[in-house]
Order: sequence, then C-alpha cells, then structure tokens
Amino acid sequence: MKRYTWRTRSLEGVMFIVALLFLFPIYILVNLSIRPADDLSSPVAPTKAPTFANFTDAWNQASLGGAMGNSVIITVVSVALLVLLSSLAAYPLARITSKWSSLAFYGFMIGLLVPFQLGLIPLYRTMRDIGILGGILPLIIIYVGLRLPFSLFLYVQFLRQIPVDYEEAASIDGCSPAQSFFKVVFPLLRPVTGTVVILNGLFIWNDFLKPLLYLSGTSNQTLPVAIYTFVGEYDSQWELIFAALILGVLPVLVAFFFLQKSLIQGFSSGIKG
Repeated sequence: MKRYTWRTRSLEGVMFIVALLFLFPIYILVNLSIRPADDLSSPVAPTKAPTFANFTDAWNQASLGGAMGNSVIITVVSVALLVLLSSLAAYPLARITSKWSSLAFYGFMIGLLVPFQLGLIPLYRTMRDIGILGGILPLIIIYVGLRLPFSLFLYVQFLRQIPVDYEEAASIDGCSPAQSFFKVVFPLLRPVTGTVVILNGLFIWNDFLKPLLYLSGTSNQTLPVAIYTFVGEYDSQWELIFAALILGVLPVLVAFFFLQKSLIQGFSSGIKG
C-alpha cells in the first residue's frame, strides 16, 4: 500500500485552497443576500442580523415570477428547436460528401464569424414591422438563428465520427432514412446533445442585451432584465440584487440535479461498437 507522504498532504492542501477560492464568491453572494439594507459593513464580514425578507422583497418588487416563467419558456423552446434543427441539418451535411455539402457547411460556419451587433437594428425594425415586437417569439427566433451555426458545427463533427454501418444495418432491416436517423443515429448523439443543451441553455438563460432591447417598454421581461431594475443611476439595492441572483440560479440548479444522471451518462457513454 502507498504511504501517505508529504507530497500527498501538499496536494490536498493546494486543493483545499483552490476549493476556498471557488467558494469565496458564493459566500459573498449568500452573505449579501441576507444582509439588511442599513448594514454598511464590509461584504467579507459575516452579517450580524441576517434576514430573509430580501428574497420576498426582490420577488415582489421585480415581478420575478413572471420574468422567470418567460425565461424558462424562451430557454426550453429555443434549446429544443436548436437540438432538432441542428441535428437534422447536420445529418446530410456529415453524410453527403459532394461539393455542395461542403459549401453549405462552410456557409453555415460564416454565421460564427458575423457579429450579432450588425443585425441589431435591422432585426428590431423587422420585428416591429411584422407586429411581433415585445413578445417572446422574436427572442426565440433570434436565439435559434444565432446559435444554430455553433450547434450545427458540434453535431457535424460528432456525426463524422459515427460509422455508416449503423445506418446501413438499419436500411437492411427496412428503415427509411428518417427512421434510421431518429431510431439509430440520434440516440448515438446523446453526448453532443448534452453539450448543445448545456452551452445554449446557459447562454440563453443568462443573456441580457437582447431581452433588454426587444422587450423594452413591455410587461414581458426575462430574469436578467428584471434583476437589473434594482440598479439605479445613483443608488443600487445590492441586497435585493444578490437575493434575486440566488432565486435566478435555483431553476438551473434544480434542472441540473434532475438531469445530471442522464447528462453524465451521455458524456461518458461515447459510441459503443
């Protein structure tokens, strides 16, 4: 058996220090979220008179319930459409080796290079002219179009690693191309699908600029925009901001706890021969 050496103790000490560095921002977040507004002590100092009224005040004053509902709808619908559309588009791009397939793939990749800011004003005018500005539909359309090239790139690269033998066996058994994709290929895409869901979900959930622009002046708002209402030009309600941030993180944590088993299995499963 290996001895518990000084090197092992040193590594454990370094890991403990790194863990403290990661936990320190969480401590500040929780500490300030339960601090009364009249407590002006250092953010590092523990709160002497903790109160949970900040969570109730933040929920009521910023209407976090409706904002959280909008964020959930926008995130879930956008991610579902991204998974469906990008996987379907990636399948022929990865399997067909003709010249037009490569041109189409690189055409999609141009979307990764074009800054979204170039289309802010034209998109705003278009949404206004067709009468859908101020609702959650424009945001879903924008997020799907904005994140589609990135998701497509991930699916195409992963599909190119899957042997064609799976689909050939399915076609021999009488499956159509659509049946082969949904019954054989798509289950094999579980690892990259987990990546697409996590990266796009976090991006959409935390996005601030586009909801601020396209939902401005309406009763609809997303969670980041609702939290921003506590930020003033001369004064900011930091205790309510940090309390709202904790409330905003809870849905993400709940979703992770429910999905962590399937996500970990997806990441570690790979392609079985």
